Amino acid sequence: MRGLKYLAGYSEQVTSKVARLLADNELGGVLLAKYPTPHQIRTDRSLYDFTVSLKNEFLRKSQPISKVSYDPKISVINHALGLHCFVSRVQGAKLTAKHEIRIATVFRTAPVEFLRMIVVHELAHLKEKEHNKAFYQLCEYMEPAYHQLEFDTRLYLTHLDAFGALYQEP
Repeated sequence: MRGLKYLAGYSEQVTSKVARLLADNELGGVLLAKYPTPHQIRTDRSLYDFTVSLKNEFLRKSQPISKVSYDPKISVINHALGLHCFVSRVQGAKLTAKHEIRIATVFRTAPVEFLRMIVVHELAHLKEKEHNKAFYQLCEYMEPAYHQLEFDTRLYLTHLDAFGALYQEP
């Protein structure tokens, strides 16, 4: 279906219901009823603190994160909401590895639940590199509603494509 590129893998029953909501201009209302306000994590520093607090809660023994930021170059068109980068640098005779997480700037004004889902996804890459069963089990461990939030995030992106911003910039 045209306009439902974020829901490509879902059943006809689900996509037709979303298409009806879009046609009736009700998708925004459904999202606002469930997620009435955007988060207040606007700066890279506050995003870093948010991410590190989640990491410390669930993945204490994993490698440290050196940088977390909003990245305007990440495009949801390229099917990326966030990126986990493993950066190797040579320092003298040693090779050091740094972990960086970048989040698409479109999520600067989104519900905190969507931001948390994306951060959880990127943190899971610290332990599991591939999107396999263990990866998704780790995501569900850190965020029990992970799969529902992923679907709702897809609805949010569909609304952005069709009608623009759901929330006003502060």
